[in-house]
Amino acid sequence: MIKRLLRKDFKSYLVGTSKSFKKEKIKKGDILLGLLSGLLLTGAFPKIGIDWLAWFALVPLLFSIKNHSPKNSFRLGLLTGVIHYLTLIYWLSYTMRTYGHLDWFLCIALLILFSVYLSLYIAIFSLALTGLCAKPLVCLIMIPVFWVSLEYIRSVLLSGFPWELIGYSQYKNLHVIQISDIFGVYGVSFLIAMINGAIFLVFLYVTQTEWQGIRVPKLPAVGLLLIFGFIFCLVWFYGKGRINSIDEQVAVSPSVSVSIVQGNIDQALKWNPAFQIGTIEKYLRLSLSARPRQPDLVVWPETAAPFYFLRNPKLTEMVIEGIHHTGTDFLIGSPSYIRRGNNIGHYNSVYLIGPDGKIQGQYDKVHLVPFGEYVPFKNWFPFIGKIVATVGDFQPGQKGNTIQWKNYKLGVQICYEIIFPDLSRAMVKNNAALLVNVTNDAWYGQSSAPYQHFSMAVFRAVENRRALIRSANTGISGFVDPAGRIVATTPLFQEKVITHTMPVIQEKTFYTRFGDVLAIACIGATLIVIIITLGRAALKKG
Repeated sequence: MIKRLLRKDFKSYLVGTSKSFKKEKIKKGDILLGLLSGLLLTGAFPKIGIDWLAWFALVPLLFSIKNHSPKNSFRLGLLTGVIHYLTLIYWLSYTMRTYGHLDWFLCIALLILFSVYLSLYIAIFSLALTGLCAKPLVCLIMIPVFWVSLEYIRSVLLSGFPWELIGYSQYKNLHVIQISDIFGVYGVSFLIAMINGAIFLVFLYVTQTEWQGIRVPKLPAVGLLLIFGFIFCLVWFYGKGRINSIDEQVAVSPSVSVSIVQGNIDQALKWNPAFQIGTIEKYLRLSLSARPRQPDLVVWPETAAPFYFLRNPKLTEMVIEGIHHTGTDFLIGSPSYIRRGNNIGHYNSVYLIGPDGKIQGQYDKVHLVPFGEYVPFKNWFPFIGKIVATVGDFQPGQKGNTIQWKNYKLGVQICYEIIFPDLSRAMVKNNAALLVNVTNDAWYGQSSAPYQHFSMAVFRAVENRRALIRSANTGISGFVDPAGRIVATTPLFQEKVITHTMPVIQEKTFYTRFGDVLAIACIGATLIVIIITLGRAALKKG
């Protein structure tokens, strides 16, 4: 039955009726509109960072598919996605070439292949709209639902890659992003997609243009636009009130002084044994310079200690002695390993070390980078090696683990773990009072990647109402307060030590407690629409 319903004649039903369905070739104008949407989407993100572009970036794509078949809509969505992701994550080819030592041809081929994969989500979004939404008002309602559903699937499927979901473009728009403490970043994505749909609907009505052969009726269109406008105003005033509320909490909350050390170590030299001592001396010298500020905690970046801490007596003693002279607690990144019989488990770790040199806690990275820290499907494809050479295949730690520090728990995340909301949420559910992100973004050079990476970290602070401390080897390091304000940042590729007092808030938000209920509800609504459409098709067939 399902196979029969998915035949070619079912496509005509998906857009309403065979009478209203117009088979059209893809015109040059539609191609240009698809290209424009892809470029507008990229422009909304750092480095370009014109965030208001996101509020209408999807409109050209929507206009291009307005009277196309699902098949042609898929193609136009794919085009939009390819242009967007090629211009957004272009830096992957630089990383693979510089540190993976792959041929340029292979680097570009892999970038294109990965961009095509990510583009499938926008392609499916376009197909779903023309295939499941015969009426323009239904299309308007389903635009944010389909968009968020596919963003969430992209975030979890095949280990997930939620890099720069459309909501992240608004990381500097404080009033808008406050709803993240209820709905997460997906709430902001929903709002942006909804506004894109509203603008598209107005355009259709004003120009008397049809959606799948049907014009936009006046009264329902005006009603929905008023509702959407009301929702946006609610979001804005909620944001304003929530910022004031958080500021009041901060004023009466305890605080801690934290120093971030940005060593700016050349990635090409970092793991060279000849430079290990010099690297440690540099980090200790910079840390000692923070001593007049009397920080409660000093934070080093990911693998700032470029050796197996505790396994190399000489270098370990250097670090511990330097910490003793500084006289405060340290969080330092270092690889680690555990021997289990004949097997050795490698971990990307962070240690909490007291001024007496004793290890007070350890966190092991949970979400590893595919082909960078481990090889997926290694048993099935043993010929595939890691794109970026590391000390060995890492093993994952345990999700939600925190480090006890004084009277508080620290939620530590390493590198791109910070782009996965559920990891921060799990730590705060486990009573983490501060979020700490240590990373090494030297892989990305002067590209837009470090700026993009930092923009996503901001949301973890807002979602969970926790101060965020971020220490990066070459930048961007910085502090984000529980309202999402970027308190201080460092420039790229400079040695830097910055110290700031950060508040400690203990409340648990709705998002922390319940997670991505909005995204899951969108998936549920999408499934219902698909089932209804299939059911109607079955009844019509007979």
